[in-house]
Amino acid sequence: MRRAVCAAALIGATGAGPMAGAQTQGGTLHAVAQPEPPVVMIAVNQQTSTTYVASKMFESLLTYSFDLKPVPSLAKSWKISDDGLVYTFYLQPGVKWHDGKPFTADDVVFSVDKFLRKVHPRSRGVINTFIESITAIDDLTVEFKLKQPFSPFLAMFTNDSMPIVPKHLYDGTDYLSNPANQAPVGTGPFKFQEWKKGSHIVLVRNPDYWRKGQPYLDKIVFHVIPDAASRAVAFENNVVQVMRSLDVDNVDVKRLGAMPGVDSSSQGWEMLSPQAFMVMNQRKPPFDNVKVRQAVMHAINRDFIVKNIFFGLARVATGPVSSTTPFYDKDVPAFDYNPEKAKALIEESGVDVAATPIKLLASGSTYGSAWDRLDEYLRQSLEQVGFEVEIDPVDNAGWVQHLSNFDFDLALNWTAQYGDPGLGVSRLFLSSNIVKGSPFVNNEGYRNPRVDELLNQAAAEVSPAARQKLYSEAQKILVSDVALGYLFEFRNLTFYRSNIKNLVTTGIGLNESFADVSIEK
Repeated sequence: MRRAVCAAALIGATGAGPMAGAQTQGGTLHAVAQPEPPVVMIAVNQQTSTTYVASKMFESLLTYSFDLKPVPSLAKSWKISDDGLVYTFYLQPGVKWHDGKPFTADDVVFSVDKFLRKVHPRSRGVINTFIESITAIDDLTVEFKLKQPFSPFLAMFTNDSMPIVPKHLYDGTDYLSNPANQAPVGTGPFKFQEWKKGSHIVLVRNPDYWRKGQPYLDKIVFHVIPDAASRAVAFENNVVQVMRSLDVDNVDVKRLGAMPGVDSSSQGWEMLSPQAFMVMNQRKPPFDNVKVRQAVMHAINRDFIVKNIFFGLARVATGPVSSTTPFYDKDVPAFDYNPEKAKALIEESGVDVAATPIKLLASGSTYGSAWDRLDEYLRQSLEQVGFEVEIDPVDNAGWVQHLSNFDFDLALNWTAQYGDPGLGVSRLFLSSNIVKGSPFVNNEGYRNPRVDELLNQAAAEVSPAARQKLYSEAQKILVSDVALGYLFEFRNLTFYRSNIKNLVTTGIGLNESFADVSIEK
């Protein structure tokens, strides 16, 4: 076989898994769920807050080091055939679901081949395109056969991309309406206890967790605090001990990070490399015209956004692939801030943009107050070049519903890149991924057969040089077409009280299971 992976060696090399030395047992960790998730069943919803909470209950076969190397989780080791078409995973023994039922290879087969293939907005495209079959060889061995090589396959097994769900609770049911979605049952170190809507979500220690002695915490409480200023006060007063820079107003970030007894980390975003963008509905005027979309890019001062709205916690995006993601190419068409050029492009388009007023879905209720300011800035900038813009004041659920059902004109969004364009980028542009039900697919309705060809070929290509050539061509086309309005890449920080240990230990950061986290007393 081409490669075999030893679980013990990888765990020791990366720091994932049980940590060396004694750690303090017990205690409650308080964090923030912002915005309040619509559901905490990670396989049916992958919004940021859902993933943050549910990743403590649900696991996948692998997790990932800071340099994005795969690390054992529910799979203790794996091997890959010489032709790159067969991946065999050897599962951890003695794993139980939270209800006491044994975890087996049948759960993996069901999760990927049935559940995720049907409902997962991001992974189902890859599963349907590249996976030929999934077979349980025995209770602790699973074999994946691919239709063709898929280079980023081992990067797919994050807990939100490939969560493993209990077959005995979901098989033969309506997955989306299953009662287990409201009281999730996973294999993770924490079990669901309570969700008081508008107040908090409580997870408690799983005493039967398969990693002996873990988790160290007794409980995790995710507080629902809608107001950014109130979240900052809660952190200052030690009501919550963990805060993401996404959770607070950008003006508070520097002050909170400088507080005594507070540590911060910029690690834990390596796998995600998140990027923000404008989604323009290309199914109808005015955004069905490429010159109008190009005009939008010239009407927006992205340097101003980075410096004055996000206070330097971002960098201007040049295209669909983040600069921290493999196969990034900076040699793409540039859209400088030039309102006069924007007006000229609108005139060339022949579109009377003032005659087709557009609604901008409000994003502040979903992503925070800085996004309210960004909404207002975009409205003013677009109106200066002739658009008529109204901000549609939807809440988080409304934002998800409108974007997922293609019922919008213009929206702001951000997504993760998952360590490879074949996983986190292509999903936003492939015509085969124009599917309702998720705000994180090809919601804009972009169609380009050449881009489809390039992205699919790049994902199947083995040679890194060949992949780079294909992705570079795709990036140039996507930027020229303004398939999305690329805005900025995040520079996220995590703040936490100094007595919180092992909070950020892998490349998925706070979306890790927290099995290693402890509170020093």
